[in-house]
Amino acid sequence: MFFASDNASPVPAEVLDALARANDGYQMPYGADTVMDGVRARLREVFEAPQAAVYLVATGTAANSLSLGLLCPPWGTVYCHRTAHVQVDECNAPEFFMGGAKLTLVDGPDGRVDPAALEAVLSRGMAASVHNPQPAALTLTNATELGTVYTPDQIAALTAQAKGAGLGTHLDGARFANALVATGATPAEMTWKAGIDILSFGGTKNGLMGVEAVILFDPAKSAEFELRRKRGAHLFSKHRYLSAQMEAYLDGDLWLRLAGQANRAARRLADGITALPGGRLMHPVEANIVFAEFPEAAHTRAKAAGASFYGLRDLNGGSPLGARLVTSWSTTDAEVDTFLGLLAG
Repeated sequence: MFFASDNASPVPAEVLDALARANDGYQMPYGADTVMDGVRARLREVFEAPQAAVYLVATGTAANSLSLGLLCPPWGTVYCHRTAHVQVDECNAPEFFMGGAKLTLVDGPDGRVDPAALEAVLSRGMAASVHNPQPAALTLTNATELGTVYTPDQIAALTAQAKGAGLGTHLDGARFANALVATGATPAEMTWKAGIDILSFGGTKNGLMGVEAVILFDPAKSAEFELRRKRGAHLFSKHRYLSAQMEAYLDGDLWLRLAGQANRAARRLADGITALPGGRLMHPVEANIVFAEFPEAAHTRAKAAGASFYGLRDLNGGSPLGARLVTSWSTTDAEVDTFLGLLAG
């Protein structure tokens, strides 16, 4: 009954097997391994983007921060939702990698940027003088930190606003697979066809040991990215172990199957909570994160039985009856049902 984070899930056997295969013999370092050649080709195929530049890093924070560094100069600002991971969970790493640039927060319900709110901040920013931060980029998170998703049409509408203001666009896809499964969109429809310039393509939250891809749909800044990655200490020497994870992740669409299981478990959890007396959802459940309220006695019973999840009162001083529950590829129906039984008493 582990619902604290999808980062805590085990690694699928397919990925461990791929790492064992990669461990045989010698390979060139720093991304020159032969496995990476296949990963690069496969991601270009998956995204219908034959010219895209593809790079691997070990963490989502590195993927996001290096990407935003490409889009935003030190005197600029990046617009993001106020609950975005780059704002609340990355310890100012984006600002560090952008050389001191700032984030400008945008409101919107359920973790999604509201187009009217974005227009309002862009209108203020477009009047900026030498005394003000200069508008540079928009970053969206899909799936969002509140467990909702953007459809391709919603992304396209927001990126059109951004590009109309001369901004670059980035998608934080730490849970990109969960968003795709939820919407039924293709990877291309969710990204470059919807106006996204750079994608952080997540793997760690969806079962990998630790690897994320950065995909530049316009490769013009690829040389700069390589320098930023090295200067930022995120170029792995034994890169083949990153490549092997991503190879297994993409093989046979494992990444989508893993996300599908996580999403189904979240839906089962959400349906069970709403059936309880006093149970309610705080946000729509569209991916693998559930924000819900249920009686305090239910919190106590579940915790006493060993369930792991975050109460919002302890997490951020939020609702005393609220909880954040995250499912993963390895969450089973039995775990969900046992947890729901504890909540029911």
